[in-house]
Amino acid sequence: MRAASNRIITIANQKGGVGKTTTAINLATALAAIGEEVLIVDLDPQGNASTGLGVDRRDRASSTYDILTNGASVSETAMQTVVPHLSIIPSTMDLLGVELEIAGEKDRIYRLKNAVQADDARRYSYILVDCPPSLNLLTMNAMAAAHSILVPLQCEFFALEGLSQLLETVSRVRDTLNSGLDIQGIVMTMYDARNNLAQQVVEDVRSHLGEKVYRTLIPRNVRVSEAPSYGKPAILYDLKCAGSQAYLQLASEVIQRERSRKAA
Repeated sequence: MRAASNRIITIANQKGGVGKTTTAINLATALAAIGEEVLIVDLDPQGNASTGLGVDRRDRASSTYDILTNGASVSETAMQTVVPHLSIIPSTMDLLGVELEIAGEKDRIYRLKNAVQADDARRYSYILVDCPPSLNLLTMNAMAAAHSILVPLQCEFFALEGLSQLLETVSRVRDTLNSGLDIQGIVMTMYDARNNLAQQVVEDVRSHLGEKVYRTLIPRNVRVSEAPSYGKPAILYDLKCAGSQAYLQLASEVIQRERSRKAA
C-alpha cells in the first residue's frame, strides 16, 4: 500500500507555452518550503524542469528514460535539487525515442505508474509529473500513474478550445486506464489584469468549470521568466515578486483541496 499522504499530480496541457514547467517547478518549491518531501518527474524531452532546477545535462546519468525503458526505480534515478526537500528525476533527449522503443510492450502505458507506486517512492508526499506539450505515450504514462491532473491554462482566446480536448482525453483515460483519475484544478496563467480579453477568458473558464478553477491567477511576470536561466525556481530567485507570491497562494489552494478530499 502507498503511504496515505502520497499524492501523484500530473501537470498537463497539450498546448505549449502555457506555463506547465514553470508551474511544476514553483508549485513543487512552495510545497517543499513548508516541509513536504516532493519529487518532480520530468517527462518532457526538452528537460526544462531539470534545467530550471539547476540540473546540468552532463549530470543526468539516470533519467525518466531509464524508468520507461529499463525498469529503473525512483531511488536509482531521483536527484536532490538546489531546493531542500525537493528532488527530481531528470529528463534527457533520449525520451524522444521512447514511443518506438516500447511500442510493442504490453505494459508500456504503466511503466511510470509501476515506478512511482513502488516502495521507494513512499518517502515523497507529493509527486508532480511535468508532461510534454502533446497527448502522446509519455503523457498517457503520466495520466495512468496520477491521482489527479492539474491543468495550467493560458489566458488567451483559444484556451477553452484546447481545454475541452484535454478534458475529453482525461475522460477516456478514466474509462480505460485509470478509473480514479480526477481534475485537481485548472490554474489560469500569464494573466494580465490590464487586458480585457484575459479577464473575459477567466470569466468564461470559471463559468464552464466553476470550482475546478483555482482562485489564484498566475500573472505575467518578468522575474518568473528570468529565473530558469539561473537554474532556480522563481520562489528562490525573487520571493517577493508577484509571480512567486502567486505560486505560494496556489500551493496553499492545492493543499486545502487535498485536505478537503481527505475529509470527504
